[in-house]
Parts: sequence; structure tokens; C-alpha cells
Amino acid sequence: MAVYTEVTDEALRAFLAGYPLGELLAFRGIAEGVENSNYALKTTKGDFVLTLYERRVDPAELPWFLGLMRHLVARGISAPQPVAGHDGEALRELAGRPAAICTFLPGVWPRRIRPEHCGPLGDALAALHVAGEGFGARRPNGLGPGAWAPLLDACRADGEGVQPGLIAELDRALAGIIAQWPAAGALPEGQIHADLFPDNVFFLEEGGAPHVSGLIDFYFACTDLLAYDVAVCLNAWCFEPDRSFNVTKARALLRAYSARRPLSGAERAALPVLCRGAAIRFLLTRLYDWVNTPKDAMVTRKDPLEYLHKLRFFMLASGPEALGG
Repeated sequence: MAVYTEVTDEALRAFLAGYPLGELLAFRGIAEGVENSNYALKTTKGDFVLTLYERRVDPAELPWFLGLMRHLVARGISAPQPVAGHDGEALRELAGRPAAICTFLPGVWPRRIRPEHCGPLGDALAALHVAGEGFGARRPNGLGPGAWAPLLDACRADGEGVQPGLIAELDRALAGIIAQWPAAGALPEGQIHADLFPDNVFFLEEGGAPHVSGLIDFYFACTDLLAYDVAVCLNAWCFEPDRSFNVTKARALLRAYSARRPLSGAERAALPVLCRGAAIRFLLTRLYDWVNTPKDAMVTRKDPLEYLHKLRFFMLASGPEALGG
């Protein structure tokens, strides 16, 4: 989440008049993330999140995202529920941007990931995949393998300033990943989150044991390989601050996921290359943002080199056993 577009108090109050949400009590920008402008709202009817969509989000695709969120909530997934206005529509416009309000979810995301978080995460991810089976509309992954070479090309001019030799290393890695990527139809597909980082998963604790209380930020969701979503989580949740891979966390994630939705042998065998693909995808989008984010944007840029170290680890992983599978 982030703030690119400022919203005045007067404009927000006029916007809220279109919703059955009572009077505005407070609002503040949310600076985390790199994609859309987000505000936390407090009204006399409760807490909500206002999102103004910009940058990589195609306005024509917003009904798909909002529809998926409604579908998942209806099937028991704790996700933001889009709020309809008096006219029955959830998608509107504010400050020249498409905008929507969603319900606020309780809980906090884990700043320090423990193995105890990874089991509930795996179960929640599998539950999302199972719940998504009934959502028939498809959305191609706009940041899938076909997007990686153009992203790398867009970073060539300034990428060497981040680290000498980076572009050449990514060229070699990308060629190998694309050559080994699963063929169409080889693995199960469905609706995936595609961005389930720790700051997109809320937890509450009962008796010292964390459980997932909410999944947020579905604006990279798409129709793609279900096991690729698992690979994204192995990247995002299973490395320590010293950059070492924690196989105990990975094993907890994979076991809990498979208890609800068993991974096939082909999916397990593909995990190393899927993890490489997830690593280079986030490396490239972070690198692009690193060299292109406006200096005055209220946004936290994320270090692309974090994912270079992850990519190097996965490039050396010869089989799923190295990943806890």
C-alpha cells in the first residue's frame, strides 16, 4: 500500500456521501507498499480502507478484482469486502482515480516471522485456492513469465547503478527459468493471490498460537499455476534476516497447504523453477520501482537485491527436498 494521490478532507466527505457509512471521523494515508494510494477511514459506522487505483492496475480489470473478493468472502475466506454505495456500485472515482472502499480486517501482520505463522499461512493459501474454484472468470497473470524480459529491458539503463553485473546475471538466470518453465496445462491452474507477502496477511493470537485473521491486497490476483502461489510464499516467508533459507518454515507451510489441498508430484517437482520464477518476478518489479519511483512519493521502496540473494539460492536448489517438500 502507498499514497501517490492526495485526497482533501472536503473531497473525501463528498465522496462518502455516496455510501451508507455514516459520518467521517478520521482518515490517514497508509505508506506501506508500492502500488495504489490507500487511506484508513474511521466513520460512525466503523473502520474501512479506501483505495485509489493507479500505476499498474488497469481500471478495466477492477470489476474482476472486486468480484473475486466478494466471491471469496462468500465462501468463508476472510478478505476485504467491497462496500457498495447507495446506487449499488462499489467502484467509483475520487481525485481523478478509480476508487473503492472495502471493509477493514482485524489483526496485525507479523514483523518477525516464526514457523508458527507458516502453518496457518499454508492452510489459508490452500483455502483460498479451493474457494476460488467456483469463480469462473479468468484474468491472465500480467506479471507472469511473458512480462519478465520486458521488465528487465526497462531496467537496463539504470540497473547497473544498483549493482555492477546485475543485468548480465539476470539475463542468464531468466533464460534458464524460461527454458524450464512448466508447459501450458502441465500443472493445475486457478485463482491465485500472487502477492501474499507477510504485510498482506493478518494474524490474531489465541493462547500464544497465531491464526490467520485476514488476507488483503488482491490487486495482483490472477488465474495461474496454483503451485506458483506457493512458490511466492516460500520466497516471501521462509528466509531469515541473514538471507538463509529456513527449511523448517518451508516444511510447515507445505505440510499445512497439502493437508487442505494436496500438491501433486508434478507440482512438487516444479517447485524449484517456480521459486526461481517468483524470485526474479519480485526482483524485477522492485528493480523497476527502485529506478522509477518519484522521489516525492509517500512510499516505501523495497530493496531489489534482497531477491537477488533468494534467486541465487533457488538457482542452486536441485529438487523439492531442498525446499522442505
